[in-house]
Amino acid sequence: MTTLDDSYLQYPERSYGMDHDRYDWSMLVDRQPVAWPDGKRVALWVNVGLQYFPLNQEGKPFKVPGGMTMPYPDLRHYSLRDYGNRVGIFRFLDAFDRFGVTPTFAVNTRLAERVPYLMDVLKERGDEILCHGYHMDALHYGGQDAAEEAALIERALDGLRALSGQDVTGWISPARSESANTPDFLAANGVEYFCDWVNDDMPYGFRTEHGELTAMPLSLELEDRFVIVNNGHAEDSWVDQVCDACDFLLAEADEQGGRILSLNIHPWLLGQPHRIGKLERVLEYVTAQDGMWSASASEILTRWRDQQ
Repeated sequence: MTTLDDSYLQYPERSYGMDHDRYDWSMLVDRQPVAWPDGKRVALWVNVGLQYFPLNQEGKPFKVPGGMTMPYPDLRHYSLRDYGNRVGIFRFLDAFDRFGVTPTFAVNTRLAERVPYLMDVLKERGDEILCHGYHMDALHYGGQDAAEEAALIERALDGLRALSGQDVTGWISPARSESANTPDFLAANGVEYFCDWVNDDMPYGFRTEHGELTAMPLSLELEDRFVIVNNGHAEDSWVDQVCDACDFLLAEADEQGGRILSLNIHPWLLGQPHRIGKLERVLEYVTAQDGMWSASASEILTRWRDQQ
């Protein structure tokens, strides 16, 4: 048997967690309990992805999940994604208003440029808008030229801020794909929180070269596309999984302090006439539970920060 030399386990940043100094490692159960307003136990964060997938996508360095898969022009998938921004989104808005839900909208800047009437609807509603990158094929990735990525992030944020009239302090990368530089560029451009990392149930501080960001826990496991398309589960199974998560988090909050139920959903998927009823069932169930607080991502972040 060969014995490893002790030097094998000696390397820069070796520590608990992921062997870097981006954040302080800690167990969720050991952290200071968080309290939400009015004694609520679980914050409901409904995040709506409003996306633009180019018809002539480059797929660099990989084909983005949910994008075009057939030879150009893939009008089948292109028009299906467009359906969400033309039809499905309005079913979402009706459901949110009916059940008293405060949504947050993750918007591709290119979509805001191409579909100004949709941006006008969101501006009139006054809901929070966060940046979902420039478009879904404008990916951030390891090995990307740093100047190219910095310019892409600046273009996306500056453009969405101008079109939305909001400060836009939140970010989620297309496909949640990052380079090692992405968080630094985000902080340099005034972003306060990002949603790419899915390794926690609560927010945590994230260090960058330009100050601290907050990593916000936008669940992948409960995302509609991940459950229904990627995992191939039935729509009723998605409903069950969300409701189960709701029940568990409410019970856990009784013992450990406030929790977040985050739902990342897409109008091209759940906005279909045969699926919108499933979203309505979820919203009806979770908003009926005692102890739920529906809020925007920034409202949740502000309340959490005030207690750190």
